[in-house]
Amino acid sequence: MKKPFLLLLPAVAALALTECQSSKTAATATAPAATQAAETPKAKEYKYTTVEGDPLKTRIYTLDNGLTVYLSDYDDAPRIQTYVAVRAGSKNDPANATGLAHYLEHMVFKGTSRLGAQNYAAEQQELAKIEGLYEQYRGTRDAALRKKLYHQIDSVSGVAAKYAVANEYDKLMGAIGAKGSNAYTSNEQTVYQEDIPSNRIEQWASVQAERFGELVPRLFHTELEAVYEEKNRGLDNDFNKEFEALNRSLFKKHEYGTQTTIGTIEHLQNPSITEIKAYFDKYYVPNNMAVTMSGDLDYDQTIRLVDQYFGKLKTKPVPAYTPAQEEPIQAPRVSEVKGPNAENVMIGFRFPGTASKDALTLRLIDKILTNGQAGLIDLNLNQQQAVLEAASFTEINNDYSTHVLYGTPRQGQKLEQVRDLLLAQLDKVKKGDFPDWLITAIINNEQLQRTKSYENNESRAGAFVAAFVAKQNWKDYLNQFEEFGKLTKEDVVRVANQYYGPGYALVYKRTGKDTSTPKVIKPAITPVPVNREVASEYYQQVVSMPTPELQPVFVDYQKDIQQTQLKPGLPLFYTQNKENGLFDLYYVLDLGTNNDPKLGLAANYLQYLGTGKYSAAQLQQEFYKLGCSFSVNSGADRIFVSLSGLDKNLEPALQLFEQLLANPTPDAKALKDMVAGVLKSRQDAKLNKSVILQQGMVNYVKYGPQNPFTSQLSEKELKALKPADLTALTKKIPTYEHRVLYYGPRKIDGFDTQEEISDGPDNGKSTFIPAGIATILKNLHRTPAKLTPTPPAKDFAELPLKDRKVYWVDYNMVQAEILFLTKGEVYNKDIVPTVSLYNEYFGGNMGSIVFQELRESKALAYSATSRYANADKAGRSNYQLSYIGTQADKLPEAMAGMEALLTDMPAAEANLTIARQSIRNSIATERITKSDILFSYERAKRLGLDYDLRRDVYEKTASMSLDDLKKFQQAKVKGQPQTILVIGSKDRLNFKELAKYGEVKQLTLKEIFGY
Repeated sequence: MKKPFLLLLPAVAALALTECQSSKTAATATAPAATQAAETPKAKEYKYTTVEGDPLKTRIYTLDNGLTVYLSDYDDAPRIQTYVAVRAGSKNDPANATGLAHYLEHMVFKGTSRLGAQNYAAEQQELAKIEGLYEQYRGTRDAALRKKLYHQIDSVSGVAAKYAVANEYDKLMGAIGAKGSNAYTSNEQTVYQEDIPSNRIEQWASVQAERFGELVPRLFHTELEAVYEEKNRGLDNDFNKEFEALNRSLFKKHEYGTQTTIGTIEHLQNPSITEIKAYFDKYYVPNNMAVTMSGDLDYDQTIRLVDQYFGKLKTKPVPAYTPAQEEPIQAPRVSEVKGPNAENVMIGFRFPGTASKDALTLRLIDKILTNGQAGLIDLNLNQQQAVLEAASFTEINNDYSTHVLYGTPRQGQKLEQVRDLLLAQLDKVKKGDFPDWLITAIINNEQLQRTKSYENNESRAGAFVAAFVAKQNWKDYLNQFEEFGKLTKEDVVRVANQYYGPGYALVYKRTGKDTSTPKVIKPAITPVPVNREVASEYYQQVVSMPTPELQPVFVDYQKDIQQTQLKPGLPLFYTQNKENGLFDLYYVLDLGTNNDPKLGLAANYLQYLGTGKYSAAQLQQEFYKLGCSFSVNSGADRIFVSLSGLDKNLEPALQLFEQLLANPTPDAKALKDMVAGVLKSRQDAKLNKSVILQQGMVNYVKYGPQNPFTSQLSEKELKALKPADLTALTKKIPTYEHRVLYYGPRKIDGFDTQEEISDGPDNGKSTFIPAGIATILKNLHRTPAKLTPTPPAKDFAELPLKDRKVYWVDYNMVQAEILFLTKGEVYNKDIVPTVSLYNEYFGGNMGSIVFQELRESKALAYSATSRYANADKAGRSNYQLSYIGTQADKLPEAMAGMEALLTDMPAAEANLTIARQSIRNSIATERITKSDILFSYERAKRLGLDYDLRRDVYEKTASMSLDDLKKFQQAKVKGQPQTILVIGSKDRLNFKELAKYGEVKQLTLKEIFGY
């Protein structure tokens, strides 16, 4: 499952570890007269540690059973991001059962003897049989006997499933309004995540402690098939295969390279429930786990509830892990990977693990190479267009770290040449051949990114996970930033020369057929019952827990956004940032590539241009020094010009930006190189299955051969472009009527000498807010006296989609990906509440009908979704989009399964109740804040709305019935003309089966790309 982005290094001022106590006063009972000597029982006191200067105001508790609890109060919305982290990942897998930690992650969602159980006594007997059969199956190599044993497993599993409630965990999380239910397994850890309403802490704690206290491996064989499908997705992912090959070269002894997180096909085909249970008992113990929470919480009440439930878990000794010691790499270890995607090269170097200061220096070196603006790779390779694309990234683990350089060639360029260019940038680092100011700028920009991340509970709670997994106390974790800020060029040069030696891992990714891809056999699985209308006693107990009610808060665009007119045709929409010293500034035009395909090229060209004073590279460096960045992006019908960063540097950054917009210096070589890069990118896009299906084929079906996706210049037109053609378009952008959006700490107008804002959380400095943003824009935003109205929007006409058709594209892959597409009515705000409830009920999440039926019951896919997608602009059509990715030989069952659900939507009152609760609880605890207020208004205006439409959804879904959803489904989905899009290998697709769904036509890449 998905791994979230984690906050790297929080910024701090002064750090001092302190120990405190917290307590809640217990309610006292009146004592009888005869027992006056009895004392009122005292509430338990909870000791915690804090770190002085910690911007997250973290409290760290250790429960009596060893569980570590990190809490941080952040009141942006009445929600809390939670993670439960286990210090056990794929490196802890037995060598003869790789993938075990990851598969266990899936099993933890299946419930316990109480959660997800109807009659556990009866179910337990069947589960014991299944476990025994799998042990026999695992030890048997005779094909006929294995087939017989699997048939028995399948048969007994069907009996066991009758006593279970599939997806009850997902349903329960949905009922309490949780969002983002997921988990991920990595080398070092397995982490479970939930974003919960702040009034549901007790329900969440009860359920989490329940599932981490006991493992019941129910619905094992169907979930195992879902993991097979996840493995298939990995086999179809060239980058994934390339990275695994890199690790195999870097780590000949350590599990980082000798085994993968998802495991081998051999081990997946011979699983052991006994081994999985042993792993759970060994590592899923409180002294090896952490609960991390950030959001709108009360520290004392929260720790009491966490202890009340998690405190029941029993402490056990955790096996020691001794990492294998790798030998030095004396020479390049070269390997090659083949696959259908574009060619690239990947280079990896081995570094020490998290605890080493050299790993901290590695983070700095990585930013010296690539920081998105002023790194050596950014400027010398990407800015100069020496390669099509290049970057670097780190993977820092406890035992070893990895630094990876990655590059994609231009047309006619050899991978060996890309390799040499990447290594040349490392040579510069080793020689100290980079400007002295760069390290200071990197440190300042890291502070900016951290400050931004403090606005996100996922990043805040994720930082706690990172500290826990690395076995760092919070003070030491925070001190990393202070140590990071002390690093010098001498440190960088020393570390670079020590670790970037002649030995490294080198992987060439070639375009071609991967003949090493093994065939995964499709097992015979009988669909198991999901028992939708049944709920366990435990489920009923949890949902009936009394909880304080939270009321929704809707955006009031009139009150939450200030507006002023800078001049006719130039309104300013403003929301103040009262939290920190960062700003976001946008110029938005209702104009795009539908009007002129050259607009997208002009926007892209700008990054390669300078001004009269600065070259393009110097300009990027100047922005980076200021802690600011800019971009110009042209979509189909809108242009976004943006500038963001440290508000204290807004004026000089805006001056630079306005100079670039008004006077970009044409560069003929840059244009020639860019055109060559565009042509190579177009070729590479035709090798990308996601682009082919999700963009090319979808646009072809919606609009025909001439569509927004194919609206681009021909190769001849591209090569005929002159620099002035594009710079003229850039200069013209500010001359059209447009609107300005600003989110930042300044007042909208005037001067403010009363309030102060912090420049950043780690320096203790503050500054007076300077001139209001309207004043700044009037002085610095270069526009003509009279703005030109934007030309009328050009929208491509949507096709009617009257006939049933199947379009397919040949692509070398293990899976087949299928998209069912039905055109709906033109956008209508009145049906949005019904659509919202229908999507939640039918196909929007892991508790939905589609997921239950196609994954849980029939084991046909890892990912299966269906939704009625509302248009994003008034006058455009809605579409029903249903997706399933499945092993190619399961295509008949997968298509039939999805078609059956779209034709006859199952009715389940229990699922409807959960869907309704989920929507209303989510809206009640969701808060649109910060710059999102401005973009919420932008979206509303595009739909012809002047209010927050969530109000209608919240109010109207409360009384909706199953009949309402049935009527909607029968009118908008069932029996509607349907087009099916399929991408897969010609050798694996079942064309006889495809023909059952309509006329089958193969699409060529030229047809869907237009070139």
